[in-house]
Amino acid sequence: MKRDVRILLLGEPKVGKTSLIMSLVGEEFPEEVPLRAEEITIPADVTPEKVPTHIVDYSASEQAEEELREEIIRANVVCVVYDVTQEDTIEKIQTKWIPIVNGGVEKAKKLPIILVGNKSDLRSGSAMESILPIMNRFSEIETCVECSAKNLKNISELFYYAQKAVLHPTAPLYDPEDKQLRPMCVQALSRIFTISDQDNDGILSDSELNRFQKFSFGNPLAPQALEDVKTVVWKNTSDGVRENGLTLTGFLFLNTLFIQRGRHETTWTILRKFGYDDTLQLTEDYLYPKLRVPVDCSTELSHLGQQFLQRLFEKYDEDSDSALSPTELKKLFGVFPYMPWGEDVYKAVPTNQEGFITLHGFLCQWTLTAYLDVHHCLEYLGYLGYPFLYHQESQTTAVTVTRKKSIDLEKGQTQRTVFLCKVIGARGTGKTAFLQGFLGQSLLNQTNDAGAFPHYTVNTIQVNNQEKCLILYEVDVDTEFKASKASCDVACLMYDVSNPRSFGYCASIYKKYYVDSGIPCVLVASKTDLSEQKQQHNLSPAEFCYKHRLPPLLLFSCSGPDAPSTSVYCTLAQAAMFPHLNGSEMSATSRWLKVTLGTAVLSVLGFTLYRAFIRQK
Repeated sequence: MKRDVRILLLGEPKVGKTSLIMSLVGEEFPEEVPLRAEEITIPADVTPEKVPTHIVDYSASEQAEEELREEIIRANVVCVVYDVTQEDTIEKIQTKWIPIVNGGVEKAKKLPIILVGNKSDLRSGSAMESILPIMNRFSEIETCVECSAKNLKNISELFYYAQKAVLHPTAPLYDPEDKQLRPMCVQALSRIFTISDQDNDGILSDSELNRFQKFSFGNPLAPQALEDVKTVVWKNTSDGVRENGLTLTGFLFLNTLFIQRGRHETTWTILRKFGYDDTLQLTEDYLYPKLRVPVDCSTELSHLGQQFLQRLFEKYDEDSDSALSPTELKKLFGVFPYMPWGEDVYKAVPTNQEGFITLHGFLCQWTLTAYLDVHHCLEYLGYLGYPFLYHQESQTTAVTVTRKKSIDLEKGQTQRTVFLCKVIGARGTGKTAFLQGFLGQSLLNQTNDAGAFPHYTVNTIQVNNQEKCLILYEVDVDTEFKASKASCDVACLMYDVSNPRSFGYCASIYKKYYVDSGIPCVLVASKTDLSEQKQQHNLSPAEFCYKHRLPPLLLFSCSGPDAPSTSVYCTLAQAAMFPHLNGSEMSATSRWLKVTLGTAVLSVLGFTLYRAFIRQK
């Protein structure tokens, strides 16, 4: 909504433009009227819409045509004043003033116009019969007000309507020629209806209507008011009410009725509450609310964010098979201006046997987006109506900003649940198969599945009885490996046991980018089902791990019909969780955890036996 309103008064000489302004400000008819009033600013706190308002007078005898053009450019709304007792001033509205204001301007960019019939105290009847044909001819005319500067009749109303024409314009919402909502308005209201229809049955029930009413206007409707609304819709539309609820047709009709009855501020209140600006586009502030993410911190979905997404999934899982088919997913994103997910999503997250995204996979993809591109994540949540469903100021509450990684290192523990692993290796080492293996896909399934594979896969893994989310990113070997590419929570250096030159690439990357980085690294030998070749390097992979205090060499193969073992991925997640430990310390930590747990169990068992022995005595 605009921050201020600039009203320009135009019209023939002596129609009373200046008198109207002075009567408004002085609250009495001025005894002496100058040729032109100085620009007046009315403070926000005394205007109905609580917006500063500037009122500008124009005098042909005092100002040049160039000044007139400049004032029209600066104005938000123009009041064309005429004398209700002088027919020639009425005729000049359409032959002179409207062409000056909007002549040659595109239909969508025309300034709103208020027709002001002054000196109504000098005429017994109304001049509206002469005005109505003009109003029907020019769609930019918002309304017409007959008033009197002398007896102060409708003076405040005049400037209220002028404010309203700027702050709640009719033109973007309604086409007066076709007498229907404009396409962009229909699109915006349809999105609002879809978001408000929480059970996805195509009907707004009483509870859904009241939730919508409370979010938009602050208060729910009384039961009788709800019935009255539905009765009005039912009487005027054939399918506006169904099963005692409001359909989309009924919802659109209701807003059309508001506008036709001059209550378009009601529709604007709804639109702005759901994030729309005066052009019916979602605002930058709504889609991209400010979220400060300090350096060395990461972003994850909060409990509220996960809860919202689970409810959203259940809403669009129409066949209740715990998976979203492509059709269901398309409906879910129907409130977007574009499809945010491509076909590669089906190979980036866990799916069911039919290849449909499960709830687990759905949450994994959102976790990936929140971690890698939190601003797009907030944008997507905005389109989906998160603030409405959770009555939040913005969608930032759906995201958690973790504490700095350096603090985790100092404390030797982390509160983070999402970690990024970069998979690095020469061409042909099996990185893509490794990523797909994380989703439980054996090589057999992968080769039968045609199409390009994404660079990312994401899944959860159990580490010390805690569920963590691990993001695997396949580093592209066709582009130069730079220091910026090395950044991650854990690096997976992968080589092909059947290729004698494969390990050398991993060793060189480690020495150049990771040896002093503080980023944990894990060496993985892939294709262990093939014949092992001696690597052309001065150290064997096992010796390399020992020398650089890396975790023991891990073996990986996904050639069998079964899903690959998760132990490799578990080790990667564990290394990311405990970056302050080197390979040997990490292994020792795991052993001591088991020993400590075992000792605790024995202590509890011993104490129980002791109590039993005492009771027997």
